[in-house]
Amino acid sequence: MKHAIRAIVTNNNQMLVMKRNKFGKEYYTLIGGAVEMGEGLETALRRELMEESTLQVGRIQLVFVEEADAPYGTQYVYWCEYQGGDPVLSPDAVEAEINKAGKNTYEPMWLPIAELPNVNFVSKSLKEALVNSFKHGFPNEPMQLDWQY
Repeated sequence: MKHAIRAIVTNNNQMLVMKRNKFGKEYYTLIGGAVEMGEGLETALRRELMEESTLQVGRIQLVFVEEADAPYGTQYVYWCEYQGGDPVLSPDAVEAEINKAGKNTYEPMWLPIAELPNVNFVSKSLKEALVNSFKHGFPNEPMQLDWQY
């Protein structure tokens, strides 16, 4: 079973997202990706954040676990303490290379949290959990989510 990680990073009422344009379909998602063989979840989280946004984070806390369909598998979603920087793809990231073709693009950016309910966000179950958590606080124990594309 595959595992993936996702990062919730906020700063000044904005949330770090990856804006995707996948062959004409636009949507937003959290920064993250697959956990590599032998890699710990926290190590994977910090690696993906560096590759996809160049941001560094401090404390982290697991807040959601989402059982996603293939090819994603189990996704571990962490709240992360923002420590500074502006989101840009690392020039060495696979996503930066994919962007060169121009048909399947990745753009890390800050999204105003107030806009979250109005955007196409993957997954729907994670979007609902995020909207609820921004209103009422994040769970102290990881909450199980059922993937809804």
